[in-house]
Amino acid sequence: MEWNFQTAEELAAALRAGEVTSVELTDEAIARIERDDKVINAVCVPDFDRARAAARDADQARARGEDRPLLGIPVTVKESHDIAGLPTTWGMPPHENFVPDEDAVQVSLLKAAGAVVLGKTNVPLGLRDIQSFNEIYGTTNNPWDHDRTAGGSSGGSAAALVAGFGALSIGSDIGGSLRVPAHFCGVYAHKPTLGLAANRGMVPPTAPALPVDLDLAVVGPMARSARDLTLLLDVMAGPDPLTLGVAHDLTLPPARHQRLRDFRVLVLDDHPLIPTGAAVRAGVHRVADALADGGARVERHSQLLPELTEAAMIYAQLHFSGVAGSLPAEVYEQLRTRAAGLSADDHSLDAARLRGVTFSHRDWLEATNRRELHRHGWRQLFAEFDAVVCPITPTPAFPHDHNPDLLERRIDIDGVEYPYLDQLVWAGLATMPGLPATAIPAGRSAEGLPVGVQLVGPMFEDRTPLRLAELLEQEIGGFQAPK
Repeated sequence: MEWNFQTAEELAAALRAGEVTSVELTDEAIARIERDDKVINAVCVPDFDRARAAARDADQARARGEDRPLLGIPVTVKESHDIAGLPTTWGMPPHENFVPDEDAVQVSLLKAAGAVVLGKTNVPLGLRDIQSFNEIYGTTNNPWDHDRTAGGSSGGSAAALVAGFGALSIGSDIGGSLRVPAHFCGVYAHKPTLGLAANRGMVPPTAPALPVDLDLAVVGPMARSARDLTLLLDVMAGPDPLTLGVAHDLTLPPARHQRLRDFRVLVLDDHPLIPTGAAVRAGVHRVADALADGGARVERHSQLLPELTEAAMIYAQLHFSGVAGSLPAEVYEQLRTRAAGLSADDHSLDAARLRGVTFSHRDWLEATNRRELHRHGWRQLFAEFDAVVCPITPTPAFPHDHNPDLLERRIDIDGVEYPYLDQLVWAGLATMPGLPATAIPAGRSAEGLPVGVQLVGPMFEDRTPLRLAELLEQEIGGFQAPK
C-alpha cells in the first residue's frame, strides 16, 4: 500500500494497528521527495538522516507501549522556524550560513508529540510575498501547474503536502501566508486566533529567539484534511512555557455546533476594493450551496459586518508599519521618499501601505484604536453568526512573477489588471482583528486549478470554523492529488 497521501489520522491508526512502521513511512516519504522534488522544489533543507533516526526511535517507543498524538508521522516545517543544526535563512543570501542551535518552540512541540521531521520547506525572500522564491533555494512550483506559484510565504509547505512529502506541515501567516498557499494548492490550513500558538524561534536569522507578542502574525497548521488541522492545532496551541513557566496546555471552547444545519453563516463574495474572479466566486457559491443544502442558515448581507474598506486600510497600515521595522535602511529611505511624494487625495491601498511604512507611534496607536472598534464589531456579528465564508484571494494560482518591486506587479482578474498587493484585502479581513480562519478546498477552476475559500470564526473559538470545515469536507469533498 502507498501511504504518501493518507491523512495523519489514518497514518496514526495504521501505526497503532501495526500495519506499517514509522521507518517505512519515512523511507517512502524520502524516496518520493528524492524522486519528485526536483521539479517542485518544496523541501529546500532536507534532514533525512535525523528523520530516519527519529523514525527508528518512534517505532521503539511504540514497541514499549508509548502513544503520542503524532508518534512516527512524517512532517515538514517552514524554513523560517529554527531547527537546531539546520540553516534558517528566510531566503536572505547574507544569512545563508546561519545555523541556530535551538529548536523553535513549535518544532519542540512537534518532536515532543512524536513527529518525524523530514526537513524544511521553501519561502519567499524575508517571507514578504505570496509566492515562494529566493536566491538561495530557487522557486517552488505549484504541483498542479509548474508554471504557476504555489503561494507564499508557506508555499513550500503547501506544495509538499500536495506532492505527498509528509502528512502535515507548519507555517505562519500575516498576509494569508498559510491560507493563500492552501487555496492555490488545494489543501487545508488554519490561521489561529492571534496569540493562540507560541511563535518563539520563528524569527529572522541572527535575531534572538525570544518570546514576542506579534501584532498580526501567527503560526499555524497545514494538512490534507480538516480533522488533521485540529490534530495538529491541539499540539501547537498554548502559551510559551518560557513566558509563563507552566506546562504547555490550553483548553479552547468546543465548536458551537456539531451539525451543519445548526450553523448560522454569512457568505461574502464581493469586496469594495477589488473584484472577485469568476473561478473563486464559483468556489464561494459551491460552499454556500452546500451549507444551504445541509440546512444551515445562510445570509448574504448583514448590517453588523464591519466596514470592509476601512478594515482593509487599517490592515494595510498596520501590516506595513510592522514590515518597516525590519527593512534595510536604504530600502526604508526609498519608501519614505515615495510616501512623501504621495498626493493628499490618494486614498488607494498602495498609498495606505506606503504611509504605513512611515507611521509614527502616534499614527500606529490611532490605527490600533480603530482596530479595537472593528474587533468589537466582529464580536457583535458573531453573536448573530457562527462563521463567515469568503475568498482568500480573488484568483486561483497565477504564473510566477519575480519583479523585485511588489508595487510594480499586477494581478490579472478575469482579464483586467489590478495592483498586486490589493489581493491581500481578503486575507486581511481575518488578520487585522486577529480572528481564526480555516482555508478549505472548494473545487477547481475551468483550467483545473484548485480554488479555496476561508471560514472566519470568532476570536479564540477556533474549533468552530474547524468543525465547519470537517462538515463541509463531508459534503463537497476535500483534498485531491493532482494526476
